[in-house]
Amino acid sequence: MGSICGFTIVTGGAARLVFGYDSYGNTCGQRNELIEGVRLSGLDHTDRKFVFFLDPCNIDIVQRKIKSVALCVSLCPAEELQTYQDLKRFAMVNGSELCSYELAAHKYPGLPERIDKCPKLPVPPSKPLPVFNRCTPVDVSCYAKFAEAVVTFVGDSSVLHRLIAGVAASKEIIIGLCVLALALSMILMVIIRYISAVLVWILTSLVVLGSLAGTGVLWWLYIDHRLYGNDTSPKLPKEAKEEMKAELSADSGQALLVYAVSASVFTIILLLLMLFMRKRVALTIALFHVAGKVFIHLPLLTLQPFVTFLALLLFWIYWILVLLFLGTSGNPEQNEETGLTEFRLTGPLQYLTWYHAVGLVWISEFILACQQMTVAGAVVTYYFTRDKNRLPVTPILSSVLRLVRYHLGTVAKGSFIITLVKIPRLILMYIHNQLKGRENVCARLLLKTCICCLWCLEKCLNYLNQNAYAATAINSTSFCTSARDAFVILVENALRVATINAIGDFVLFLAKILIMTSTAFAGVLLLNYQRDYTEWLLPLIIVCLFSFLVAHCFLSIFEIVVDVLFLCFAIDTKYNDGTPGKEFFMDKALMEFVESSRRLGRAAERGRSRVKEAVSEGAEMKPMKYVHLRATAPKPSQILTLRGVELQVGKKLIG
Repeated sequence: MGSICGFTIVTGGAARLVFGYDSYGNTCGQRNELIEGVRLSGLDHTDRKFVFFLDPCNIDIVQRKIKSVALCVSLCPAEELQTYQDLKRFAMVNGSELCSYELAAHKYPGLPERIDKCPKLPVPPSKPLPVFNRCTPVDVSCYAKFAEAVVTFVGDSSVLHRLIAGVAASKEIIIGLCVLALALSMILMVIIRYISAVLVWILTSLVVLGSLAGTGVLWWLYIDHRLYGNDTSPKLPKEAKEEMKAELSADSGQALLVYAVSASVFTIILLLLMLFMRKRVALTIALFHVAGKVFIHLPLLTLQPFVTFLALLLFWIYWILVLLFLGTSGNPEQNEETGLTEFRLTGPLQYLTWYHAVGLVWISEFILACQQMTVAGAVVTYYFTRDKNRLPVTPILSSVLRLVRYHLGTVAKGSFIITLVKIPRLILMYIHNQLKGRENVCARLLLKTCICCLWCLEKCLNYLNQNAYAATAINSTSFCTSARDAFVILVENALRVATINAIGDFVLFLAKILIMTSTAFAGVLLLNYQRDYTEWLLPLIIVCLFSFLVAHCFLSIFEIVVDVLFLCFAIDTKYNDGTPGKEFFMDKALMEFVESSRRLGRAAERGRSRVKEAVSEGAEMKPMKYVHLRATAPKPSQILTLRGVELQVGKKLIG
């Protein structure tokens, strides 16, 4: 990608974008070389540093560019020019000729070519853009048509104006609410460890009760339908009405039965899962508790979303600039329709844009993976340090240095694997959008299925990559080795992983909703003084979107911390048992969970051993069936055998 940027600079694409170029291939502000077959090319524009459009309002909405002839001028007109005499006076006084190069300035008013080769009258006042030297009209009302074409979701322009006015009038409130969402996210990351137990059990109870209630309602509707039915058929002759009623009743009853049975099966499965996974819910609570402690000991973790967002923003700005450079690079070609000269990449060079697009996905994933690796390294350092008072001064900085020194290849490989899955999915999504309404049902279904499968694969690989980075931080192994080790650990703890992901993700999602709704409620209270309630819409939408985005960024860090802590816990319990020489590294909350699990395991083992003893004793007492011989005059030898067995059993019982 650096080579692509260098190519655009060397071939002049960057200069054409920054300094601008006219419709004849000349770059403004410098001496140009003659382009074969293009008239008025190769001019010296050293003194002409600004691009001026003869008709700046002639915009191609489809191609999103100005179709007007462009010239290089030495000065943008600061006042409105209404006649050709004004154009002549402006050129003679300021030395800035606003008509085509072959026309003499003193002859503007009398030349017949002035209509096509001079700017459209009246010429609006304009000023140059900073950095990009384009003369832009001061009054941008002529771009209203373009804006209306872009903003197609609003039919009434007055509504759009009122919404924009509402945003402009509430900008201070919007900024304040965004800061509030930021503060709420940071506070919640610290206090969530105190309320995690209550949240988890409340949510679990609500899910179970909701499933039971939904199943009960469906069965009640089915029974009510079977007993009474519903007369919702239209007015028809009696016989037709009875026939239609019978068909509708049968269809509705069958549908309700299917829904009720499905809900019952789902509820039974859910209850069984809750029954078997109730112990593992305690592990989720313990991990949330320890994650809260991690943020207290490593407060710089809260800055990770800012650093990642800044890195992504800088890269995206760079990527867009290079993309614009590519748009002005290549060989000059004349447009057959307009006669204007444009620069286009031809041959193999036209694939540079596609390569640049792949780089956008890969490096964006690389930056996100660097964040995951940094967080994983800091959390691993925290977990495997027995005395938390002896933590490094800056574990985050130490993790970053280890990443740069040892693990950049690991992060690059992991992000490249995600790119290999994401690119085909994006291509299929583009094909699906292009063929929307024109493909048949089978093609549409196949495309959606492929997109869904690739999305699921991408999510699974993301999760595996995240755990692979944590394994790399623990063992300093390569990506493939770490991914294999992490996969083995996750498979060995599959039920725990499912519980943590299901309950933990749901709790974090509700936390995001809590932050968004709290911010929106504060926005309603602050915007209450504006009596025109339609002006609330856009500010509240902006606030809700930004608050959810902020909450997602911060709580995603919390989620990464929980996942890394679980992997550390699984490795700790796999290789250590708490005996001398194999002491645990885990926190007190996790130690309590382990001890509780061990107590339950010992109790279950004692119960199983008692059952085995009872079974074995029952097998030894089988000769007692001869007690019935007493009623049928037994032989002396039989009585002696019976008494011997009784004495033997009695001794065992006494012992």
